[in-house]
Formats: sequence, structure tokens, C-alpha cells
Amino acid sequence: MHCYFCHGYAGDARTVASGYLNPPPRDFTTTDPATLSRAQMLAVVQQGKPDTAMMGFGGKLSAEEITAVVDFIRTGFMEQQHYNTRYHIEANGWFKFSRYAAAFPFVSGELAIDDDRLEAGQQQGLRLFLATCLTCHEGRSKHQPDMRLEARSVSFPRGGYSHKDKVVDTVSSATPYARHDHPPRVANLSALEKQGEPLFQENCAFCHAADGTGKNWIGSFLASHPRDLTDAGAMKDMTPERLREVISNGLEGTTMPAWQAVLTPGQIDAVAAYVMRVFVHSPD
Repeated sequence: MHCYFCHGYAGDARTVASGYLNPPPRDFTTTDPATLSRAQMLAVVQQGKPDTAMMGFGGKLSAEEITAVVDFIRTGFMEQQHYNTRYHIEANGWFKFSRYAAAFPFVSGELAIDDDRLEAGQQQGLRLFLATCLTCHEGRSKHQPDMRLEARSVSFPRGGYSHKDKVVDTVSSATPYARHDHPPRVANLSALEKQGEPLFQENCAFCHAADGTGKNWIGSFLASHPRDLTDAGAMKDMTPERLREVISNGLEGTTMPAWQAVLTPGQIDAVAAYVMRVFVHSPD
């Protein structure tokens, strides 16, 4: 519920989030328990870790819950090297999960996404992986070990985003979240606002949702919860200047990171203009 977004269902940190974070989240499957003590882990989960994206959960989880999480990680991922897929259950929107079986080898890394000798069934599995799994699972490259795919930054299951006046739907089984992956269509955007639209949808929608509500798959599970940009009360004191500052420098004590190393000042201006026009001052 709280850790998989960065550390992955299987504790290996092979997630889209890891590509946005510097330093990246810890891969527990390659961490020797002898080099990271239980006491250290309890302290980090409780208090967070400075100069990283690891926030403290002492205000959100009880001491018993923190202990349970740490012991689950140490026993399952670090000591016994179990591969966890328990999150993919019907209660979490994964109906008939076995239908994705052809994609499993690409999720686990058994098959590489750029293998040029895939059989017909494996090619079908690769297409399924790229359509339904890529948002949360990075996959492995055979020829370029450090290669990262350009996953669109929206929730899982994701409706593909295109800023060319269309939305391309992909396979989805978590319907309560799918409607928040559709960006609003607003006429008469200024040139700066038009520039900000794809930047927002390709970067910010991962947490805030394509419709700005933060009620997408990822946004609903993040703690702290991403701000609902369409909430008049939450945004009543927001100004373009303040918004640009938050996008640039992040917001301490929340899951809002700084984007000044990712986006140029001009791009940040464009995102802020788009958010202010479409979400804060939403036209009727």
C-alpha cells in the first residue's frame, strides 16, 4: 500500500518511479541483510532518510505496522529471495490475472524486451507487457542493460495519452481509476498553455492524474496524497508564482519532488500556466 510505488511489488525497485528518483529506491533483493540491520531499517521507515525520496512513515503507520513491514521485507526479499506478486489480486482490481501470463517473463526479466529471437507467443506476450505492465514494471534489455523505456506517466491501468487530440485506450481492469486517466479537453488554450499540456500529462499526471484530481491508481495510494488540483479549497491561495516555486523546488514533507533538474524554467512556466488555466481556473 505504501512502499510498492517506489520499491516494487517484488522489492527489486524495478519501477517507473525509480527512473525519476535520484538516488533511486533501494533494491532489497540485492541487499545483504548483514550490511543493513533491522534496527537501521526500522529507523528509516519511521523517520525517513535525508537527501533521498524516502519519507518517514512514523505519522502514518503504527510502530507495530512499521515492524511488520520491515520484517516482511527482510524475510521475504532480503533473506529468502521470494518473488512477491500478492498485490495482483481481485480485491485490487486484478480480475483473471492469469490472462496476463504471456507477459510474466518480461516482468520478471526472464525474457528481454529487445530480444530479436522471440517466438510468436513471446511476441504476443511482449505486446501485452508494453500495453499493460510497463507503467509499474520496467522490463530488461538484452543489448542495453541500462536502457529505460519511455513509459507514459499516468496511472495503472493506463489509458495512453496523446496530445494530438485523441486518447488511445489500453487494456484496463481497474475501472474505478480509469476515468481519471482522461485529460480534460479545453478550447482556446494559449501557446504557453498548449506547451504545458503534454508536459503535465507526461510528467505530473503520474501522481496528480490526467484530470488533475489525484484519484488515479498511483495517486490514490501515495502518502501523502497528491493535491487535488481541481479542489477550489485546496487551491484557493495558489498563484502562478507559488506554483512555479513548488514545481521547481518540491514541497518538503510531502511526496511532491523538485522538478528543476528535469524541466527547464520555460517548461515549468508552461506547466504552471496549464495547471492554473485548466484546473485552478477551470472553464465551465
